[in-house]
Amino acid sequence: MGDSKPYGHISVHQALGSGSVADLLLWRKWCGGFVVLLSATTLWFLFERAGYNFLSFVANVLLLLVVILFFWAKSASLLNRPLPPLPDLEISEECVVKAADALQVWINYALSIAHDIAIGRNFKLFLQISVGLWVISYIGSLFNLLTLIYSGVLLSLLVPLLYDKYQDHIDDKLFLIHRILRTQYRKFDDSVLRKIPLPSSKVKKIQ
Repeated sequence: MGDSKPYGHISVHQALGSGSVADLLLWRKWCGGFVVLLSATTLWFLFERAGYNFLSFVANVLLLLVVILFFWAKSASLLNRPLPPLPDLEISEECVVKAADALQVWINYALSIAHDIAIGRNFKLFLQISVGLWVISYIGSLFNLLTLIYSGVLLSLLVPLLYDKYQDHIDDKLFLIHRILRTQYRKFDDSVLRKIPLPSSKVKKIQ
């Protein structure tokens, strides 16, 4: 029982939700993965390498879209063709409520963490948050935001695919590392306990 694996065998597709996002990240819909990769690479090259301005890019794209729709509608009325197939451009109240509920959950979670650190004096949580923010700050000093987002997109399209392909080998290595770390932790814990002096009453009982 002590050597049982600390994880349950579950596929990567199930871990990612078994939906369209999982199909996209695992390249089961290769067309969608290729579009995401090409779009992310194009945007990164335009803004990072070519020096294109984001505001100018958005304005030019919207301008091109408006011009195309305008001339499409004009030509459709002159040539008796159907108008552009545009959906109803409005946000439903249900979408707004869902977004507000999700935002409320995240804000309350952040406030609860701040409360535990400031009022509850949770030193462990304070240390975790401090280390996490320091790591984010250090990574942010090495890359700008756009390169960091692009790297995240590349990793999200690569890491799940590789893990899904070599899941058994990776899980075996992780299980071996887990056993080694657990053994070393037990040795360290035992050595620390030996160095702690026992109370005099317990020493008499042992003798």
